[in-house]
Amino acid sequence: MNFPHPELPPIAITASDSERLSRLIDALAEKYPETTDFLAREIERAQILPADEVPPGLVVMGSDVTFRDDATGEVRRATLVYPAEADIAAGKISVLSPIGAALIGMSVGHSIETQTPSGGSRTLTVLNVA
Repeated sequence: MNFPHPELPPIAITASDSERLSRLIDALAEKYPETTDFLAREIERAQILPADEVPPGLVVMGSDVTFRDDATGEVRRATLVYPAEADIAAGKISVLSPIGAALIGMSVGHSIETQTPSGGSRTLTVLNVA
């Protein structure tokens, strides 16, 4: 995924999420090349944390995230899950979706730009993490 603005917010991922996501990337790179490339770069730049040192407000796998699409002002709530658990109707978004890959490792108050399926871009801001 290409981003018009190179400034990326700091992110952190738990060691266990990093390991599992890296295996997922290896397994699905051919099927989802753009998203897995982006996710691999995010893991590479992330601060890796022990599971017992996750600060409040950090988006990790299984988090319920409230975020805003800054272009439209729309606020959405979703649970970040692995692809097999994804269910848009139930509010469960895959970490291999452009939105899921953008949200992993983000903290409350931070924003990130991501591509839309149509090739445009949007900025997402994390409002709450539970």
